[in-house]
Amino acid sequence: MSRFVRHYLLSLQFFTRLPVTGRLAAWVGYSPEMLRASAAHFPGVGWLIGGLVAALSALLLWALPQGGFSPLVVAAMGTAFGILLTGAFHEDGLADVADGLGGSYERERALDIMKDSRVGAFGAIAIAMALLTKVALVAQLGLMGVAVLCPVVFLAHVVSRTWPLLLIRLLPHVGDTAASKSKPLADQISGAALLVALLWCLAAFALVLLLVPPLASGAIWPTLLQPSALLSAMGWALALSALAFAWMGRLFAKRLQGFTGDCLGATQQICELAFYLGFLLALGGRT
Repeated sequence: MSRFVRHYLLSLQFFTRLPVTGRLAAWVGYSPEMLRASAAHFPGVGWLIGGLVAALSALLLWALPQGGFSPLVVAAMGTAFGILLTGAFHEDGLADVADGLGGSYERERALDIMKDSRVGAFGAIAIAMALLTKVALVAQLGLMGVAVLCPVVFLAHVVSRTWPLLLIRLLPHVGDTAASKSKPLADQISGAALLVALLWCLAAFALVLLLVPPLASGAIWPTLLQPSALLSAMGWALALSALAFAWMGRLFAKRLQGFTGDCLGATQQICELAFYLGFLLALGGRT
């Protein structure tokens, strides 16, 4: 259990701006082997980030006037809060990938562009469109009330942090080995680590299915949140997120013959958006 907690806290150190410092950091420790093992807890980081964003969203939906632009305000502030918690870690990866793949069809040149800390036109456009799309999708969920918005936001953060681990398993790391912070993390991932990550993900779905239906009596469309309808909508969301992962993986394999740390962040962002969209598409025919 001590090792489990230390690996989880190290994952928080690497993937978020949440403070793990001082004596706590000294107790956690660090080694490349520990960082590699901490990858198993990437979906667990999604539990915390998604839970905090969902909690803020619920509070704002309760505090703001009903109707009007309140869901849009909630979506914008929740998105900004998530970025604050992670330090735009994944958004930065998306921008670098867009700049690299958009800036050159030549593999080596694309990788060089991705190493550049400056944001180019393709990166700026990708970030702007990703944020705009996320706010729009989450605002639409917010129109359906807290019983819809919060569990979907929570699950999206968990699921979207599971898919990048499969990239590590399926593709070689092609970043700058000497300089890449993600090299120890991405060097390899064991089957046991993938199992832990999958358990984090499955536990999140189980929690939502256990807690949401009993709380759905006050929802705008409570029938949508009954177990069968909720399971169907989550299946759609998971399926579209999986398709987004498959597309990203094929893109990286074709253009880069592997992945970099930026590719992991970009995959998280795209898969999160796909999860929201899949859930909404599932509800489209029911509302």
